Amino acid sequence: MNKDNQGQHLEKKLNPMNVWALAFGCIIGWGAFVNPGKKFLPKSGTLGTAIALALGALIMIIIAFSYSYMVPKYPKAGGEFTFTKVCFGKNCAYICGWFLIIAYLANVPMNSTALGLIVDGLDGEANILRFGYLYTSAGFDIYLGEMLFAFLILILFAVFSIRGVKVAGVIQTILAILLAVSVFALVIAAIINVINGNIKIDNIKPFWGYDKEAALAAGQYSEALANNDKMSIMAGVLATLSIAPWAFVGFDTIPQAAEEFNFKTKKVNFIMIIAIIFGGFVYIANNTIAAAAVTNYPELLTQDSGRWLLLEAARNLLGVPGVVLVGVAVFSAVLTGIMGFYMASSRLMYSMSKEGYLPKFFSKLDKKHNTPKAAMIFCMIVSLSGPILGREALGWFVDMSAIGASIGYGFTCLSTLVTMKREGDKKPMLAILAVLGSLFSLIFLILQVVPIPGLEGVHFGTESYIMLAVWVVLGIVFYLFKGKQFTNKEEKAEV
Repeated sequence: MNKDNQGQHLEKKLNPMNVWALAFGCIIGWGAFVNPGKKFLPKSGTLGTAIALALGALIMIIIAFSYSYMVPKYPKAGGEFTFTKVCFGKNCAYICGWFLIIAYLANVPMNSTALGLIVDGLDGEANILRFGYLYTSAGFDIYLGEMLFAFLILILFAVFSIRGVKVAGVIQTILAILLAVSVFALVIAAIINVINGNIKIDNIKPFWGYDKEAALAAGQYSEALANNDKMSIMAGVLATLSIAPWAFVGFDTIPQAAEEFNFKTKKVNFIMIIAIIFGGFVYIANNTIAAAAVTNYPELLTQDSGRWLLLEAARNLLGVPGVVLVGVAVFSAVLTGIMGFYMASSRLMYSMSKEGYLPKFFSKLDKKHNTPKAAMIFCMIVSLSGPILGREALGWFVDMSAIGASIGYGFTCLSTLVTMKREGDKKPMLAILAVLGSLFSLIFLILQVVPIPGLEGVHFGTESYIMLAVWVVLGIVFYLFKGKQFTNKEEKAEV
């Protein structure tokens, strides 16, 4: 601990509702609203996406049991990093922590890229933030107005987070409730339209995804899409299931705030499961509504892959009130994602810094608010890259977050098995769930990184491989300079 921090500690200010809001707000971000048209429907269709996300939620619940076992034993900031250090040593903890940083931190710039699109998408043709064209990144135009607005939000929410965990917890809770209520209202509107016969079952076809290139080449979108059977059922489901670690990353931010709970850690399991269920419901609801309420959506997406499908669906269902509901929901999702991952990233870096893995200034607490101010500022600076890179980088951040989360899940499940063995804790069902969680984590890693014949749409794209390589190289370089400070010769020889 830094000398400056003597007598200081993270404050226990978070109640169960705050912690649920932290997890749910991190699970549901901008991707839940844009990916129905960008990733889910083209790759997996309506039914394939629903099955994949339901399976993903079930797998996350299985993994969550390992977290609920470990958190009461080690209620410290750091979560998976702490579990891994205790069970597998400092080298493995470094690997786990390094990838968790990118899993959490990647979500902040990813959410920030949505802010301009939300404003411009909701105001129709005015495009009030699209002024001051700067350059084009990955085919997307970058405007000064959108960039400055995103910068403002990123800085503002960093300030909120620094000013105390109680302030952050209250804001997070209010936004998470607004998010949940808005999505439930859209679901009710969609059900009423189905009852009234305004939505037909044919609207949600194709069930398993479609071949955009074949449709474009044919020139007759409807016929080409109706006859297309490029993607098998398995490929359609796996295309979305493979990014489930990204989709549900957020429930695992709960251990990062464990030092700040004002309640017994035994409640963690229930809070995690409820957050995962809510998250899965929102993903599936958004995707199904987007397909059902927009007639012949594949034809629209082949003509313009940048269409905000869910917004069009909400407008078709409710008119202007529908647009307002989507606006409230997506703003709440983006802001809860930014604040939640700010908290998780800064607490992880704070914990790693205290253990000597990161420079000491990252463990320095704000003298007035007892929050990891230096780590928070660093997270904010890194997050400013999002508006600079532009919205088309969204998929790259998704992939990086998914692989980091998979590694964190795997280490936690394995740590559960090691801890149970050390303590002679005989819980057969928990052991089975931990083994399953470890296997699922490994499968996720393989699906994300390894090109498998017949599953071409599942693994990383070129840009994501490049980002992964850069992050690994940076990790190796940092280890060469800092590794001797947190390992000894025996541990190095063992590795």
